[in-house]
Amino acid sequence: MTAPIPEVPDPIRVFLLDDHEVVRRGLRDLLDGEPDIEVVGEAADGREALARVPALRPQVAVLDVRLGSGDENGDHEGIEVCRELRTRMPDLGCLMLTSFDDDEALFDAIMAGAAGYVLKQIKGSDLISAVRTVAAGRSLLDPGVTARVMARVRGGQVDAGPPELARLSPREREILDLIGEGLTNRQIAERLYLAEKTVKNRISAILSKLGVGRRVQAAVLAERVREAGQGPGGPHA
Repeated sequence: MTAPIPEVPDPIRVFLLDDHEVVRRGLRDLLDGEPDIEVVGEAADGREALARVPALRPQVAVLDVRLGSGDENGDHEGIEVCRELRTRMPDLGCLMLTSFDDDEALFDAIMAGAAGYVLKQIKGSDLISAVRTVAAGRSLLDPGVTARVMARVRGGQVDAGPPELARLSPREREILDLIGEGLTNRQIAERLYLAEKTVKNRISAILSKLGVGRRVQAAVLAERVREAGQGPGGPHA
């Protein structure tokens, strides 16, 4: 009797976003050289990535944090791509790749739903391992910078306190709590049975009332409140 042929698992599907062709080519050669990894597509800018990724259905997107788009948000455009892709594809694992040891970028990446954040100085074997870790649904964040960011959250380096929180409605405080958990607009909308546009408008109002300009600052405040035992969540407005 012929022994059954063991099933070979499907390779991990990976998409690459980097504005440098040489970097993309190096990443492709490195990852495609592994029998369990397949690079299914690549892009040089955020717009191209957002157009191609949903159709290609990768399991992991390796995204450069800083793209040379030239606009005022270009420095961290890769993080905005991560946020948008995670909204459209909640199961996608985003691995952020950067040349800079940047706490602010790491903080934003965590809040955008990134599963991993590694420096470009990483060894090839470690990057391959990182892709496999993220594909398996586990988080992989550089321990050194992650420790500093978590210390920053615990230290509460955002100047906002109870007077600002008092301006929020119960529903807004509930949304603030979910922002603190790292949920995307779409996930918050699903959790609270709201339209995604409504959530976006509510978040804009929350930022205005708290006197902060960025979602990540509101998330830090939510963490401070949670640790102080004054959970933002409350009855529906």
